[in-house]
Amino acid sequence: MLKVAIASDHRGVHIKDRLIQALEAHEFPVSDEGTDSEKSVDYPDYAQQVARKVSNGEADRGILICGTGIGMAITANKFPRVRAASCYDEVMVEMSRRHNDVNILCLPGDMIGDRTVDELVLMWLNTEFDGGRHSDRVNKISALESMSSKHSA
Repeated sequence: MLKVAIASDHRGVHIKDRLIQALEAHEFPVSDEGTDSEKSVDYPDYAQQVARKVSNGEADRGILICGTGIGMAITANKFPRVRAASCYDEVMVEMSRRHNDVNILCLPGDMIGDRTVDELVLMWLNTEFDGGRHSDRVNKISALESMSSKHSA
């Protein structure tokens, strides 16, 4: 079973708590990386905790929730071996897995309803990467990541 790390900022905490219950009901091991209240916090502080776990293999997948999902995705993509995308509907969720092997799903807490978010997350967790020509493309992204880290050293 996939190990899932999850976090949110203050705008996504209500969805995070719901998702943890839904994931545990489907027997996914979940690591809650915060936040635990609606008090204003900075999303990069929470995105990096999940991204670090996915990057180093402590979690197979990550889920991040903020107002739009965009800031979380930008932050998470700074980590090696992370492919994060902000998704808000079924097509984006499915294609993020099938074509891009996205390992961190970033959700817009302000833009989707509670019932829909449960379905999107389960779809994302259960969708396999297609591989094939898409593997070549993901490998090119990984090569760019490796090249970028060499140039910044």
